[in-house]
Amino acid sequence: MSVRYQIVIDCREPRRLVAFWSSAIRYRPEPPPPGFAGWRDYWRSIGVAEEEIRDVTSPESIDDPNGEGPRIWFHAVPETKTVKNRLHFDLRASGSHDLPLATRREQVEAEVARLEKLGASRLETLHEEGEDHYAVAMADPEGNEFDVN
Repeated sequence: MSVRYQIVIDCREPRRLVAFWSSAIRYRPEPPPPGFAGWRDYWRSIGVAEEEIRDVTSPESIDDPNGEGPRIWFHAVPETKTVKNRLHFDLRASGSHDLPLATRREQVEAEVARLEKLGASRLETLHEEGEDHYAVAMADPEGNEFDVN
């Protein structure tokens, strides 16, 4: 039997990353559990201290609307990101390896342009002449690295 899991990303502004990542990977901001008007009500109901709840007026997590992918929770922490990620997302935009490199490159660049409009930053192109691989390293609005390939 498989184990259910979620991905947790430490961040300063969960609301900002919920907006970015839900659009980036076509997830949705996660609604509160059934029977709760909002996340604040839910956290109170399970005994989370008021000072821990903060301003939880919007979702701090996203989920796959099809129920297939993992939940992603953006955990508010006081410190900013200071070092390279030890884990990152690879967003597959290039299609099948059966496609010509030029086509895959165009598809990657189109996705990079879309993500830049959402607030991501391009860090570097990951391609060497003669390689049958093309990717772009990017950073989300808080500097967390991810790749588009």
